[in-house]
Amino acid sequence: MIVKDQLGRGIDTSKPFTRIISLVPSLTELVVYLGVDEKLVGITKFCVHPEGLKKNRTIVGGTKKVHLDKIRALKPDLILCNKEENTLEMIEDLEKICQVHISDVITFSDSLDLIKKYGLLLDKEKAANILISELSNKKNLFQHNLSSKKLKVAYFIWRKPWMVVGGDTYINSMLELNGWQNILKATAGRYPEIDLNILKGNNIDLILLSSEPFPFQQKHIKEIRASSNARIEIVNGEFFSWYGSRQLKALKYFKELQNYLSKPL
Repeated sequence: MIVKDQLGRGIDTSKPFTRIISLVPSLTELVVYLGVDEKLVGITKFCVHPEGLKKNRTIVGGTKKVHLDKIRALKPDLILCNKEENTLEMIEDLEKICQVHISDVITFSDSLDLIKKYGLLLDKEKAANILISELSNKKNLFQHNLSSKKLKVAYFIWRKPWMVVGGDTYINSMLELNGWQNILKATAGRYPEIDLNILKGNNIDLILLSSEPFPFQQKHIKEIRASSNARIEIVNGEFFSWYGSRQLKALKYFKELQNYLSKPL
């Protein structure tokens, strides 16, 4: 059977995959959740979930740069990649080793589609369908209980230069899932660099500083405070940027965050 990845590329599943390498933290966590962890032979240094996995798996590099010699030595029959996280050059090199499945997740629905495809790809359809159902139900319940007030927000991911989340990104979709309006959605680029002066006069209600990829801390709030009177909060970036099974915990986190934000400082 041929299973298409999220770029429409066919993956031959006529032989069960037995040696899998994942080059994206979200994908690694999803593979383990679906019960295929015993087939996972290689991961990245950023694959920190589930805890302890890195102790007994080969680390083949990061998401942007890998050690091809280590990957070849593992003799994989499937490598899991992502359009945004991994580079085109890397994928072209990996395709010379074995089949490469590429995900492309921008929305919550894209994540559900990926889970369904992984169910087919890894012969875990039942587990995938259960996860999809649970995620769908939790998302609907969460959004049903949202406040009707649509906060205007800006989401920062980097400092020096200051970088925020624009449109056509998974993080932007998570902001919208929370009922918020990304005030910088229309700014050129998916992760545009900005001058803090752009915050002035934008009537922003909430500024979110992500814990990753830049580890924002309380001291950085003061830097931004000079340009905006908006409420500024540091948030767990994993729950805004990781998809797949991580969304179960993300929806719980979003509920707690909404409750916290509903209370005045």
